[in-house]
Amino acid sequence: MSDTFLRAVNGAAAERTEAEAPPSRGAVHHLRLPDPDIAERYFWLETIVNQIPDYIYAKDLDGRFLFANRAIVADNHLNDVSELIGKTDFDLHPAEAAADIARTERRVMETGEPDLGIEEMSLGSNHERWLMMSRVPLKDMFGRTIGVAGVSRDITARKSAEHLIEIQSRLLEKVAEGMELAEFLEEVAGMVETRLPGIHAAFFVCASDGSELRLAAAPSLPQALVDYISVVPIGPDAPGCGRAAWLGERIIITDVDFSRCLRGGEESYRSAWSVPITSAEGQAIGTAAFYSPNVMEPDKHHDELIAVAIHLARIAIERRMAEDRIRFLADHDTLTGLPNRSMLDRSLKEAMQKAERKRTSLAVAFLDVDNFKLVNDSLGHASGDELLKVMAQRMSDFLGGWGRVVRVGGDEFVVHMLIDDTSPEALHARFETLRNRLAAPLPIGGMELQATCSLGIACYPDHGRTPSELLANADAAMYHAKASGRDRLAIFSREMAEKARLKLARTEELRRALKLGEFELHYQPQCHLPSGTITGAEALVRWRHPVDGLVPPGAFIPLAEESGLIAPLGDWVLEEACRQARAWQAEGLPPLVVSVNVSPRQFRESGWVEKVRQTLDRTGLAPHFLELEITESLIMEDMAGAVERMNALAALGVTLAIDDFGTGYSSLSALKSFPVSRLKIDRSFVADIPRDADDMAITSAIISLAQKLDLSVIAEGVETEAQAVFLLQSGCADMQGFLFGRPLPVDDFARAIKTGAIG
Repeated sequence: MSDTFLRAVNGAAAERTEAEAPPSRGAVHHLRLPDPDIAERYFWLETIVNQIPDYIYAKDLDGRFLFANRAIVADNHLNDVSELIGKTDFDLHPAEAAADIARTERRVMETGEPDLGIEEMSLGSNHERWLMMSRVPLKDMFGRTIGVAGVSRDITARKSAEHLIEIQSRLLEKVAEGMELAEFLEEVAGMVETRLPGIHAAFFVCASDGSELRLAAAPSLPQALVDYISVVPIGPDAPGCGRAAWLGERIIITDVDFSRCLRGGEESYRSAWSVPITSAEGQAIGTAAFYSPNVMEPDKHHDELIAVAIHLARIAIERRMAEDRIRFLADHDTLTGLPNRSMLDRSLKEAMQKAERKRTSLAVAFLDVDNFKLVNDSLGHASGDELLKVMAQRMSDFLGGWGRVVRVGGDEFVVHMLIDDTSPEALHARFETLRNRLAAPLPIGGMELQATCSLGIACYPDHGRTPSELLANADAAMYHAKASGRDRLAIFSREMAEKARLKLARTEELRRALKLGEFELHYQPQCHLPSGTITGAEALVRWRHPVDGLVPPGAFIPLAEESGLIAPLGDWVLEEACRQARAWQAEGLPPLVVSVNVSPRQFRESGWVEKVRQTLDRTGLAPHFLELEITESLIMEDMAGAVERMNALAALGVTLAIDDFGTGYSSLSALKSFPVSRLKIDRSFVADIPRDADDMAITSAIISLAQKLDLSVIAEGVETEAQAVFLLQSGCADMQGFLFGRPLPVDDFARAIKTGAIG
């Protein structure tokens, strides 16, 4: 370098005239070679510069090379720098490119302003190559510009990485925008093939059951090969992709021959690289395959790009799987995997259309598991869930591919199937078979359980021409089956439809009646027989219907309980009874204890005790003038919770009575823990006294039990003197019934109390 460079610089400087030299330095016509020490320094400088991989050069004012390091010499396919000295870019590059270089370097020399960090495509390269160029004015020892010096750095790797990042960002945006998976994978394959010439990419996605791979994208493969690899089994002995998915590792095959499945003129492949695509949990969700017509293995450059492609494919496939899962959950029940209520209408429409095409009928069965709550309460929710899954599987197995099972909620299912014969006999035979299969014993919660169900059946087109009609009618038939004793099936009839319609209409009338205040209370006296005094009154609700007149409670209370309206109705009864009892006291009537029946729904409300307290405060009634009647069966449904609420009520000073005592299932030990003051003997035991010896014995036992537990006792439904005499002789002094007075409206009851006309 030293001799060549210095001679070139000498020549460039010698062209300067003496007049151009700075006056203080004198004229310099040429440069002499440095002494040996300086020459040695130049040697080491040349050695260092030649070791640098960047391109370093210097040119004179006419663009002729004065110096270039070894990197430039080699890049221009020369053996020594001497072959480059004196040449210009016009000798090395196309005229247009050389002219661009010359313009840039001329500007640097003329302005004295450097041109730094400019990124340019490399000239004369067989593949894409990028350089970052910096040029500065080359000056002599007097500060005169004698040429230009430049440095270029190969930034191809960086530009490639940036380009790859741009591609990834663009593709990921497409994933976020919801691009179809196959289209996205084709884009990824195109990215690979563009950056790896000669390589052909394909992507496979695992089937939902994990048994096979299905080709999702292969944009450049011949159609014959696409057909050949469209489905690939997964297993230890499967072809490359199937084995890669099975093993979870890359499979490289360099002796593959696809010629037998290709048509004439189509390119064949000798190398196939199969790479598994795994989820974040490490489960195989697909594979990528890369084919080459040459016998070769992937190098580092291949591996880097393949890793990017696998990453992008994994994101897209997992997103598609998540979307599929969301769509599945929107239409399916998570516990049983069956279609859910949101899919039911669509499912029925499709089945009805199919029935039309096949000129047949569609049977729809609404099914409810009997006493499912008892299983949940006694064996736990896990056992209840297991029961539902077994029932769902049995129904699916029964139908095979001839129908569909839908879980519509809790323990309710809808089954529909095409059926030719819709006669009652054929329907009974078909669905009795299903019911018997469901009733087969199954091990649940460590015991053999036999679950039964109630079925209601409606048929298209006889019982309805829309999904909603069919479901409503099948539901009505199912409730008829339950009302008939459960564990049975019922086929819809027009009488059921009318009954269901009336029930719905009555429910709406009840709702309206609550808003319009159509309910009123009648009061039935409770008497202490030895003294002949009225000690209390039971508040009994009546409905003053605008058309039907006075409706007794038996005609609407069950409907109110079923519809949930019993809670607001019960709240009104409590408020009105307390208000009236306080009003009678204010009128000067003898203080009476008013008894109010409590519905199970009311009693189980979390804030009900507080509601009672607020009612007493609002009406001004002292707590000991209110008796709440709670049924024995209600207490036994949740004894611990019931006792807790009863204690809270007793703490308010309210009197508690067990209504219909003797009809429930409470034990003596349980009865001891109840904070109650009185037992109420059910009218069913009193009705046949004195004709029925068993009823007399039971009644006597209840009275005796109450006395031993220090509880008062009252008998209801007393209608004859014989009944009253027996009860009094047995130790029951308090009674209620028609013998002492029927339930009366408020004013009539008050008048009877004042005049003593009750009884």
